[in-house]
Amino acid sequence: MNMVAQLKGAARFTVAMPRSDDFDYWREQARVLVQCDIPPDHVSWTEPGGTQDLFTDTGGVLPEPADAGKLVRAPKRFLALARNAALHSNPQRFALLYGLLWRLQERPGIMQDKADPDVRRLEELDKNVRRDSHKMHAFVRFREVRETAENGSNVEPHYVAWFEPDHHILRANAGFFKRRFANMRWSILTPRGSLHWDTETIREGPPAQRSDAPEGDPTEDLWRTYYASIFNPARLKVSAMLSEMPKKYWKNMPEAALIPELIASAQSREAQMVSAGEREVRERPTSLVDIERGVDTCRDCPIAKCGTRTVMGEGPSGATLMIIGEQPGDQEDLAGRVFVGPAGQVLDAQLQRAGIDRKAAYVTNAVKHFKFVQRGKRRLHQNPTAKEIDTCRWWVEAERAIVKPKLVLALGSSAARSLLGKTVSVKQVRGAPITLQDGSELWVTVHPSYLLRLDGDARAEQEALFAADLAAVKSRLAEVA
Repeated sequence: MNMVAQLKGAARFTVAMPRSDDFDYWREQARVLVQCDIPPDHVSWTEPGGTQDLFTDTGGVLPEPADAGKLVRAPKRFLALARNAALHSNPQRFALLYGLLWRLQERPGIMQDKADPDVRRLEELDKNVRRDSHKMHAFVRFREVRETAENGSNVEPHYVAWFEPDHHILRANAGFFKRRFANMRWSILTPRGSLHWDTETIREGPPAQRSDAPEGDPTEDLWRTYYASIFNPARLKVSAMLSEMPKKYWKNMPEAALIPELIASAQSREAQMVSAGEREVRERPTSLVDIERGVDTCRDCPIAKCGTRTVMGEGPSGATLMIIGEQPGDQEDLAGRVFVGPAGQVLDAQLQRAGIDRKAAYVTNAVKHFKFVQRGKRRLHQNPTAKEIDTCRWWVEAERAIVKPKLVLALGSSAARSLLGKTVSVKQVRGAPITLQDGSELWVTVHPSYLLRLDGDARAEQEALFAADLAAVKSRLAEVA
């Protein structure tokens, strides 16, 4: 009897996962298991693993399958959900994934069956993990740790945050914090592990305790003042607030201590706002980090309640040129970065031809969340309304006040409205600067996604006009420099 036949006849095999969040390792082992025709009820998955052999019941590693070229089918929807579900804390998640993968070999369309219990469980795990990641993005609060060199001089500040995730999401979200706080030395401590960033290299560390993190720093009084100023009793629904900001996170958030008092005084504050013409008096954020924190918790328009992530701008804070689009798309929402989808690729190519360095510009959007309508498994883009653009305009103006660009390039009418407060015709205003109140210049052109919807002569004509607009901006950049 050959080795594969022996393996098929054995009672059970144990796959030791090296990490609780290692989806790629699970995927490789699951592929071999399917190729060797090992059914799900013969496999158990353990974590956190180590040096244990892959199949402990056989005393060795699974050999090359008899049919090494056997195709293992897995649709993109399964892989997308499975990668997230693998981060869940449910100890049966890897068994669920393998069971579904096994069934997909005979029924490749099973992922479309919304009534299938395994598909529903997979979707629920994915939803829980995405929500946990959203909470981490929204509720991590860094506190400054004062450090002194051996010679007594002060060293660059180090910022430490404590967070208690429900699932194994720490490593998966490392890139988000690395991009958002690229120039800041920080550590994120959790009971499941820790991350440390020194502005060049990110390191993983062991689990930590709440006492390892600092209790507060001098900047928290400023943050509490800002939070109190944006607290909006006119839109307050306590049940909804508790759903979005569970009490388990309050102890890590300096502003949470204000919530009971703010709720208690909401009625009188609302009356004051009504008597003042329902105008919110807000103190402008003083940094891009403060803006991101504010946008993460902002619920002033319906788009922010879609469950998508905040996609902030990126680029140097002192950029001469600011580029503003309409809103993040599907790929931008998934990646957490602006202009990385098809429209972003068109923009990058056109900027390069015009001689404009995107890395030297600050690139953002008029609206910070992806507005969409679900059609089957696709999320279809929806244009933000004028009211939604105007609501988010406050954050765009805050970004502009901090970056202080000399030139602003608006891509499309939605972006132009976020600067001008009114809708204009791109055809009528393109090609010439519009002076803004602070003395900077606004240049308006079409959005790159408009070019993607054209073909033939129409596309060639509009691409030439777009290139001419960028050439004019490039020329003006040289003059103001």
